[in-house]
Amino acid sequence: MKTNLKLIIGGIFITASIFTISSCKKFLEVEPISSFGNDYVFSNVTNAQKALLGVYSSLGGDQGYGIRLSMYYPYDNDEMMGQGGTPYPDNERRDIAHFNVQPANTQLAGPFNQLYVGIERANICIDNIPKMDAYTNGSTADQKELKRLYGEALALRAQFYFEVIRNWGDVPAQFTSSINVSDPYNSRTDRDTIYNHIIRDLAVAAPLVPWRTESSVTSDRLSQGAIRALRARYALFRGGYSLRQDKTMKRNADYKTFYQIAKDECAIIMARADHKLNPSFQSVFKDGVNAHKFEANGEVLWEVGMTGGSSGVGDSKLGYYNGPRQFTVATPGTTAVGNAALTILPTYFYAFDANDKRRDVTCAPYDNNLDLTLRPRSMVTMLDGKFRRDWQSPSVLTSAAQYFGVNWPVIRFSDVLLMFAEADNELSSGPTAAAKSAFEQVRTRGFGGTASLIGTTPSDYTGFFNALVKERQFEFGGEGIRKYDLIRWNMLASKIAETKANLALMAAKAAPYATLPATMYYTPNQTTVVWLNSFYTASPAAPTGSASVAWVNAATINSTLLAYYAVAFTPNKSELLPLPQTVIDANPKLGGQWYG
Repeated sequence: MKTNLKLIIGGIFITASIFTISSCKKFLEVEPISSFGNDYVFSNVTNAQKALLGVYSSLGGDQGYGIRLSMYYPYDNDEMMGQGGTPYPDNERRDIAHFNVQPANTQLAGPFNQLYVGIERANICIDNIPKMDAYTNGSTADQKELKRLYGEALALRAQFYFEVIRNWGDVPAQFTSSINVSDPYNSRTDRDTIYNHIIRDLAVAAPLVPWRTESSVTSDRLSQGAIRALRARYALFRGGYSLRQDKTMKRNADYKTFYQIAKDECAIIMARADHKLNPSFQSVFKDGVNAHKFEANGEVLWEVGMTGGSSGVGDSKLGYYNGPRQFTVATPGTTAVGNAALTILPTYFYAFDANDKRRDVTCAPYDNNLDLTLRPRSMVTMLDGKFRRDWQSPSVLTSAAQYFGVNWPVIRFSDVLLMFAEADNELSSGPTAAAKSAFEQVRTRGFGGTASLIGTTPSDYTGFFNALVKERQFEFGGEGIRKYDLIRWNMLASKIAETKANLALMAAKAAPYATLPATMYYTPNQTTVVWLNSFYTASPAAPTGSASVAWVNAATINSTLLAYYAVAFTPNKSELLPLPQTVIDANPKLGGQWYG
């Protein structure tokens, strides 16, 4: 029998047929099933695998991690600013970045809907896979594979809910497919209840799914290590602060219970050899993500596989929307491809130690000339660099396309190490030797493996926590993590205020920015930027044969950054987004707007 599966969330009517989009990556290359009923889809292992692909497919594209969840929603923070300038306000991405978002914003409904499509597809798999005859009576291989699929479906549903919660707070929650539900209108469920459910689900899911070294699984498919890492992440959020209905930031008294879960899960991953740090921070992105290759050390535990099919449905705009532009006419022409929409804040650039290798991976103060040499940018217009188009292979430098099939890394092993260190510090009222070791692994790699450069790791609770806050900023810049970390620590308001104050000091050329150079000189016509003077001292006379770029300009800091950066942020309001107005209008059980 052909079943037409429907989902109504907040009055939005969605056909939830089982389908997906083929991908350039290994696991997602299987052809999908489309528009078949449950009896057929869950009649054999092969079809069930294809059904699971339909769940994975809800992660990518313009409404998912292809751009909105990865490059609209995570900004502004104390690393980067979302797209500023004219037009603002725009009832679009600029308003989201600068915390001026209204319920009718055009960029809210699409991601919200797609996340719930993913939840419904996962529910269908979760409801039906354990009912398959082969789940209990099939061959050993079939039973093992179906349990794996079930575990993955549980984990994918958890990730969809996590993304909904951290952006919208208390939301409708449903843990069975809509065909089993008589009332299509769901009221809000407290986020702690949802967190508790998905954290329990991942405890079930993890042992059903093989470790990376136990199968041919690639990192665009969930492994046991990835699921345990996600469980640790969710637990830290469950134990962290969040904006509540009374318009205050709170965390619950039982928060240490969830820090213990996070520590335990990270410890399990760290005790195995499945995942380790790549010795080169740059290689993770240049030779892995941007080269369309899976990172060989297992550092990327999970990444969202994009289709590479130039499609807004399943692809990504990484390297087009963000990062350096490519000029398409000879210098000094200005016609270029690429959006260059995300700005590295100069306060973030100068927060890095000069010896930290991560700075020049994360920060890209240049564009690409037609002849493939580099044209430096000013400090105020610096771009993010982890997903830069000039690192992509095969080359897309001169392409006018907007979709390059670059995967979105969801969680890396460095996050596991730092989550372990954070949880241990919280539980022990100060870092143990194991916590300090985990922290120092990440920091030492950041300094190219030279441990003598990393400084002294604090041994007290507050000092170590503050060091972790900084280290996570240096490690994960541009990966969509920072704003949400600051929220769970109840530090978003203070860090935004601190950043604005530091930008004002920079514009005034006051300490600690009093000696920054007005001009940076470089060797022209090079395929790498060869700087000829220091970022930290006043500009010298122009070196012979050099070219220059205006580096620090007070007027530009004020007009380009401070005029837009988090300009509408309101503490105890802006930590969450409002629900899309169409959802509020359609579902009377939601009780109107609570947040945003």
